[in-house]
Amino acid sequence: MKNKIILLGPPGAGKGTQAKLLAAKNGLAHLSTGDILRDEVARGTDLGKKAKEYMDRGDLVPDQLIIDMIRGRLDESAGFILDGFPRTVTQAEALEKIVAMDIAINIALSREDVIKRLSSRRVCRKCGKIYNLLYNPPAVDGVCDECGGELYQRDDDKREVIENRYDVYEQATAPLIGFYKERGLLVDVDGSKGTEEVTEQIAAALVS
Repeated sequence: MKNKIILLGPPGAGKGTQAKLLAAKNGLAHLSTGDILRDEVARGTDLGKKAKEYMDRGDLVPDQLIIDMIRGRLDESAGFILDGFPRTVTQAEALEKIVAMDIAINIALSREDVIKRLSSRRVCRKCGKIYNLLYNPPAVDGVCDECGGELYQRDDDKREVIENRYDVYEQATAPLIGFYKERGLLVDVDGSKGTEEVTEQIAAALVS
């Protein structure tokens, strides 16, 4: 089975959800640049303070900052899933010099679907559980089912920021599709399908 995996796709395509499912099922490390960056922001580190300025605008964090952060976290022996990295061709070229990847899976989703999904997302302030008001709303509006914490909308899930994030994706990240297609590593899956169906598409690609 292919075990050095890149997940591509626009914001809201479900990369994080799929990465967690695949990591748990296959014993792979899940490396999410978004989670790593948010942790740095929450702890108020120098990196977090710099990153927050970009994240709040929906812009990409600079390449070198991300590359240095990822470099020491790759465990080739166990296998891993990269979620949110690389985001630019420059990052992809840098990654090639660090490790040879097995596959790049592109979870495709339209602009309107991205805006609808992300603007409906809510996160628990206490335990971090993620809800979607369209697909998996909490039992009580604004309250986490798991711990009773307050649900809130992240700054980067507001419509104007989402639109900018998608534009940034189109300009900087979408070219990665061509990059990995040229190398024979790209597999497309339909991100508009349900979670289980997307998982099945990815699982089939990993063993083909």
